[in-house]
Amino acid sequence: MSVRTKAVHVVTTRRRYKGKVYEAHLLRRSYREDGKVKNETLANLSHLPRETVELIRRSLRGERFVEVNELFDVVASRPHGHVQAVLTAMRRLGFEKLISSARCRERDLVVAMVASRVLHPLSKLATTRWWHTTTLPEELQVADANEDDLYAAMDWLLKRQPLIEKKLAGRHLHKGGLVLYDLSSSYFEGNKCPLAKRGHSRDRKKGTLQVNYGLVTDSFGCPISVSVFPGNTGDSTTLLPAVDRVRSRFGIESLVIVGDRGMLTQKQITELRVQKGVDWITALKSAPIRDLVDRGALQLGLFDERNLFEIVHPDFPDERLIACRNPELASYRAQKRQDLITATTAKLEKIRVRVEAGRLRGKDKIGIAVGKSIDRHKVGKHFVLDIGDDRFSFSLDQERVATEAALDGIYVIRTSVNKRRLDASGVVTAYKSLTYTERAFRSLKTIDLHVRPIRHWSETRVPAHIFLCMLAYYVQYHMQEVWRSLTFFDETAWTQERADPVAPAPRSTNAQRKARSKTTTDGAPVHSFRTLLDELGTLVRSDCRRRNAADDEMPITIDTQPNETQQKALTLLEDIEA
Repeated sequence: MSVRTKAVHVVTTRRRYKGKVYEAHLLRRSYREDGKVKNETLANLSHLPRETVELIRRSLRGERFVEVNELFDVVASRPHGHVQAVLTAMRRLGFEKLISSARCRERDLVVAMVASRVLHPLSKLATTRWWHTTTLPEELQVADANEDDLYAAMDWLLKRQPLIEKKLAGRHLHKGGLVLYDLSSSYFEGNKCPLAKRGHSRDRKKGTLQVNYGLVTDSFGCPISVSVFPGNTGDSTTLLPAVDRVRSRFGIESLVIVGDRGMLTQKQITELRVQKGVDWITALKSAPIRDLVDRGALQLGLFDERNLFEIVHPDFPDERLIACRNPELASYRAQKRQDLITATTAKLEKIRVRVEAGRLRGKDKIGIAVGKSIDRHKVGKHFVLDIGDDRFSFSLDQERVATEAALDGIYVIRTSVNKRRLDASGVVTAYKSLTYTERAFRSLKTIDLHVRPIRHWSETRVPAHIFLCMLAYYVQYHMQEVWRSLTFFDETAWTQERADPVAPAPRSTNAQRKARSKTTTDGAPVHSFRTLLDELGTLVRSDCRRRNAADDEMPITIDTQPNETQQKALTLLEDIEA
């Protein structure tokens, strides 16, 4: 008997049983015995994945398989996904055309600086070091740029600021619409800039030089224009130039300017009255509100039935006054006042003990110590003090506390807009839109774009730097809006109608669920804007070259495949509309 092995191979069999098809993969050896071909089953491979079975089949046919790293070397890898995200947003916004209709070296550098500011805000020198760790310079063809090139591009950008802002206004402002305006400040490193002055620091950096800048946005907080002023410029003096810029430079003759109570003072309102087509919305300060209550024009008893009503008063001719009371704000202010009074009382009590013990004597010395304690928490008006050379006593003026507490949670909005244009609820909602400019300043100054500290000293570079940051926020603003479903942002914040504009805006059910579970409806982790960019940054672009290839052989570029969250984030950016 003669036996000769023919081959080992994989056989796939299929049979149908009760409407179902059953598949089996068998490893078989074929051989010839006494002139006849026979088969022997060596193993049943049906339990293996189909891909593994196919690899075995191909191997038995003579194919050779090797590890990728046996054929290719990865010569470089650079984070790319976050760069792709920002550049996609810029493309959807037509950002390059916004900066300049014609491509030039300066435009490419400005686009690169704005993208870098969104991705990883650094000084200009550090930026030219950092962006080489990403694909940004090769994508924008600025790999050879140094910090001097960036400074020159900033100078070029500043000259184009009026034209760029006019384009933004054409996109986002419309005749008769709301225009939000607010002012903030940032401190300096150094003391050489002519704009750097000491003033009211919103950064709470006492004794530092600072610069002020006013931001114009549309009714939803989308940035349109920014102006820079010396650090000692008063808030209200910057408003009229902003209105004039919107009307004369942007061509918006009719508008409603919205500013806070420190911005729209009586002097500014008087000047706005003579400008045809300009209306305004602001709020009264506490002293005029107290005067309205004392003269009986504002009856606090009306708040027992409702939290919003209109009043008229001869001191405010041709104006509407909308009185509002927010119970939650009232509770917060009452608790805050009580905490400050308690803290001040503790400090004054320590001084009283020192005086009684003889460790502190002299009316002047006692007065200085008391003044420091009273000024610390700004509640000295609520205390009655008795200071002598060897005595000190104090008491709380309960009547004054009660008088102030009666106005807790009450604010009065003042406007020239007529009822046909905006009802009382609409006026309140419009005034509360100023929270969008506050959100813009938070992003510009702290959590994202880091406009401060300002290290430039040139009188032109500082405005250019701040304008560059505003443009970066313009890109980030639109990215945040389309990424609401992936982040902690409330997806329905601007679409839901509010029955009560005075009360704090309620969070949607889905926003509460996201905050509680920290996951999206798909079960993925909820992100902040920054952490979502970081996750996209894990998508890398790798340059691979064949092992033992010639030095002049071009490498192969391979991008990491995105996961589900990353792909959704990139897809959502295609929904951005300029």
